[in-house]
Amino acid sequence: MHSFNTFGLLAAVTLFQTAHSLNACPGTDTVFTGAGGIRYRVCPDTDLTGRSTSVYQNVASTAACAKRCDESLNCFKAVYDTQTRACHFKDLTKLNWVDNDRFDVIQAEQVNIARCPYDETTYKTGGKTFKICKDTDLRGKTAQAIKGVTNLNDCAQRCSGIATCIQAVFDSALNVCHIKADLKTDTLIWSTDKRFDVIRQDVAAAPAKLGAWSDLIHLPVIPVAAYVVPEYPSAQRLLVFSSWGADSFGGEGGKTQFADYNYKTGTVSARTVANTHHDMFCPAISSLEDGRILVQGGSDASATSFYDPATNEFTRGPDMKMARGYQTSVTTSDNRIFTIGGAYSGPRMGKDGEIYDPKTNTWKALPGAKVAPMLTVDGEGIWREDNHAWLFSWRNGSVFQAGPSKNMNWYGTAGTGSQVAAGVRDPISASMCGTFVMYEPGKILSAGGSPSYTNSDANARAHITTIDKPNAKPTVERVPDMAYPRGFSNAVVLPDGTVLVTGGQRRSKVFTDDEGILYAELFNPATKTWRTLAPEAVPRNYHSVSILLADGRVFSGGGGLCYTGGVGRSSVNCNKLVDHADGQIFSPPYLFNADGSEAKRPTIDYLSAKSVKVGGRLTVTMQGSAKGLKYSLVRIGSVTHSVNSDQRRIPLTDVSSSDACATVTLPDDSGILIPGSYYLFAVNAQGVPSIAQTVQVTL
Repeated sequence: MHSFNTFGLLAAVTLFQTAHSLNACPGTDTVFTGAGGIRYRVCPDTDLTGRSTSVYQNVASTAACAKRCDESLNCFKAVYDTQTRACHFKDLTKLNWVDNDRFDVIQAEQVNIARCPYDETTYKTGGKTFKICKDTDLRGKTAQAIKGVTNLNDCAQRCSGIATCIQAVFDSALNVCHIKADLKTDTLIWSTDKRFDVIRQDVAAAPAKLGAWSDLIHLPVIPVAAYVVPEYPSAQRLLVFSSWGADSFGGEGGKTQFADYNYKTGTVSARTVANTHHDMFCPAISSLEDGRILVQGGSDASATSFYDPATNEFTRGPDMKMARGYQTSVTTSDNRIFTIGGAYSGPRMGKDGEIYDPKTNTWKALPGAKVAPMLTVDGEGIWREDNHAWLFSWRNGSVFQAGPSKNMNWYGTAGTGSQVAAGVRDPISASMCGTFVMYEPGKILSAGGSPSYTNSDANARAHITTIDKPNAKPTVERVPDMAYPRGFSNAVVLPDGTVLVTGGQRRSKVFTDDEGILYAELFNPATKTWRTLAPEAVPRNYHSVSILLADGRVFSGGGGLCYTGGVGRSSVNCNKLVDHADGQIFSPPYLFNADGSEAKRPTIDYLSAKSVKVGGRLTVTMQGSAKGLKYSLVRIGSVTHSVNSDQRRIPLTDVSSSDACATVTLPDDSGILIPGSYYLFAVNAQGVPSIAQTVQVTL
């Protein structure tokens, strides 16, 4: 563990500020590193107005104030008065961060972690080996608190004598050894905290069985929404965004904070998109045949913005007919975009469908596409009841709505639109903010969700809904439940057709980590079974995302976002520990050999074309033999609020192979193969996927 005090310059990222309140340092801040390695961000010429818990006089400098704060187990925010040389330890709530050149603000970085940031030590006792990470805590339930424990080794010894103890925390201030609850039944979050030391039983990883999570990837924004940039030959960038503030929302901000993450190189950059005058928080997202991505509504609820991957630029699109937020949209079989719902923003009313036509660059209302039949029943009313529809584009411009209401419906997009009832998916209750994905043509897996949007117990129920002819009633099969009930979780279809579900809460409750599920689950449609996989480090609940990457891994991130009640207001009083400006990447078990080493992937050398028509053919040249390989197309996704209506998987069954080449014939139905950008994966006999190459599917 490091033992030194330093100041290090760190360029500040300005989140948003007004003349009266701040969300981040308006200039260049510095970092003070304490004796135990805890970092403190020091912002000059600013003040935290509000209650001081302690005041120390005759403190020589800002650095000396930071040092004094570091030496106190209960100081996390401090202010140094440069005129009186007083060091104020501040309360943690009811503060306002403001400009004032008389003061310097000092704030501890109490951050969530997935790996010990310091040098770990090893302690062996009772035939068990423990890893000790000092100055960190496991926030969450304590199964047993043992008082009068005076040192780390004694706490580790106590843990070793309890059969169920896997992790413990030593409180050096109160001399208490906390035997922590089981991570499988309770939420435990590892974070830096100078008062505590974490003791963890050293358990060997099993990536071939459970998969493996990366370290946390820190981002300049909370990723409330995300989409992969369709690039050639392979995608490697993920764009994520929040609202007008990187960690805040509330009101019509007229701009959006983005981050651009290159998951191949690891580089991250921040970007403010203001030219479209569109706060894109809580929108619908759909991609078109030409690769452009249309973000619709949200906080600026009538606005639309196009992202063009060819130029990496945003342009303003035509306003929708109806202002919307929390709606869902899909790209139809004829390359239009249908959207419905969205009472969260704009007028508080149920909102019938409308459709965007790229040929005319106009929106058209569809009064016959009635929203009323797809409403849930929520005690908070309509602004919660028409949200986040489970939409799937299908044949002849039709759209199937599978949930989250108990009732299902078909929507037609011709003329003035239409709606046809399609029966009941789940007679028990609605499943708001549950997961849904088409893992092969016409086959929809849905799981989890809760009857109401928030303060509502989640369920673990899962169904497979099979659709065929538009307007015909589908078949619904109840399949085994997930291991955990989940609301606000996310689902991703993988190249082999299995479905990965991550995050969520046992009881849906916005802006909290309460009862968060850390363990991922994998559904196998062939066996109709669930399998529990490795846990991620941070709860991913309300405002979280997950999305498939071109390398067959899955990005999972976000959760939180401070509601400030108005544009530009400070987020200093929000609980930053539930605001997750980070993510992790999950490597599924198929990427590992039985001994835990990385599996050898098949490698696509090149494709005969980067663009192909529905029903067309592609020649795939592999490095090595193409024999025994399977191929699948997965539509490149976009995600926000548990909704990824862009993704779907199409296994390619019409394949002829010879030596290193395979010719694949695509389905000739644009209701199955929706126009747009796809990953093309090759999968070997062991189930290991290649890195996908990007294919543009056109009409």
